[in-house]
Formats: sequence, C-alpha cells, structure tokens
Amino acid sequence: MDRLISQSQLRYLKDRKKSRICIIIMRILILVLIIGGWELCADTGILNSFVFSSPSRIVRCFIGMARTGVIWKHLWITVYETLICFSIVIAAGMICAMLMWRFRMIFRVAEPYIVLLNSLPKSALAPVLIVWLGNNIKTIIVAAVSVAIFGAILSIYTAFIETDPEKIKLIRTLGGKRRHVLVKLVIPSSVPTIINTMKVNLGLSLVGVIIGEFLAADSGLGYLIIYGSQVFKMDWVLMSIVILCILSGVLYKLINILEKKAGHSK
Repeated sequence: MDRLISQSQLRYLKDRKKSRICIIIMRILILVLIIGGWELCADTGILNSFVFSSPSRIVRCFIGMARTGVIWKHLWITVYETLICFSIVIAAGMICAMLMWRFRMIFRVAEPYIVLLNSLPKSALAPVLIVWLGNNIKTIIVAAVSVAIFGAILSIYTAFIETDPEKIKLIRTLGGKRRHVLVKLVIPSSVPTIINTMKVNLGLSLVGVIIGEFLAADSGLGYLIIYGSQVFKMDWVLMSIVILCILSGVLYKLINILEKKAGHSK
C-alpha cells in the first residue's frame, strides 16, 4: 500500500513538474513571438520604426545610456521613490487598520471619507500638490502614497475584522487582553491578506511614482517617458516602458519570495 502511495505521489510530482515546464516554455514562446513580430514589422515597414521603435533600437538605446550611466540614475531614482512610497503605505495601512480595529468608532466615522478618497482620481490632485509642496520629490511621494494608501487601509482592516470570533472568545476566556488578541491572533491570521495587499500596493506605488514623475520631476523613468515623448525620442519612451515592466516583475517576485518564507515560518 505504501509502495502504491509512493508511486502515485511520484507520478503526481512528475505531472506537476511537466506542467510547470510546459507553462514556462509557452511563456517564453509568447515573449519571443511578440518581440520577433515587433522587430519584423518594424524592419518591413508595417510599423513606423520612428513612432513604434523596435526591440533592436531599444537595446541599442539602453546600451548607449548604460555606458554613460544616465539610465542607471533614472532607474535608481524611480526605485528609491517607489520603495519609500511602498514602505509608507504598508506602515500607515497597518497602523490605521490596528487603530480602527481597536477603536471601532474611528472606522464608523472615517469610512465614507476613506471610500471617497480611495475612489478619487489621484491624477486630479497632482496639480494641487505641486502648488502646495512645490516641484520636488515630496510631491511625487505624496501623490504616489495617495494612490495606494486608502485601499491598503480598507483591505487590512477587513482582514482584521474577519478573524474567527470563536478564537478571539477563547483568548479572552483565558484572560487575554485586546492587545494579546491583536498580536497573537488577528495579525498572524491576516498575514496572507497583508501579503496580497503588499503585492497590489507595490504595483500601485510604482504607478503613483510614475504619475508624480510625469508632473513634478526632472529625473526618473516617468520623467524620461514624458520628456522623450515631447522631443519625439520614442526609443527613450519605449525603453523606459520596457524597463518598468521588468522592474514591476522583479518587485512582484520579491514579494512572492517573502510570501513563501512567511508560509515556511508557520
């Protein structure tokens, strides 16, 4: 019986491995087809290479800017601003959610304002922030934080209040205080939601930073995109967009690694 179970498990693991390999191969093929088709269309004139650029032109543009160090400066500034924004969003989201869980009246009073601000188009605030804070990094950070913070608060608070009430009752029966319930039960049981919130808000932080750089920056990938479009250097624009795609993928992968480590530590 144990032998049959072992063989079944082995077949299952082999099937999973084959499935993962198949998915990876299909992803690579799709990427190759997109890049190859783009390059072919640009070379044959189906697409105007001046407007749409091409993979080879983007690579040459990146190599040229990498040699001078210009692209690394813009990339680092965008990454730096994104990480600051992301840290502020997660820290503020956790603190606000804990306060609202501890004092429910705060949430009852603040709920309509949080929902309203969360649904407000944040790009509408950017011109006002420039007037208030000036054309500097503070405006970019505030604009980026405003994109993600309210959704983070709502998601984390919802996870807190959905904690199993029977487990809360058990801790209170054994003499635990509300702080014990929060630290020992509510936060640990909400870790999956917190990590999913981090995944979403990492992308939103990057989006917010790019919006801020469109309007109030003299460096960064967002600035490079808007400046390149103004002077018709589409290689700069599309190169920056490709770098942003790669950057968002790398950051998302880092959160996935954190999620796996959190799962192993349980």
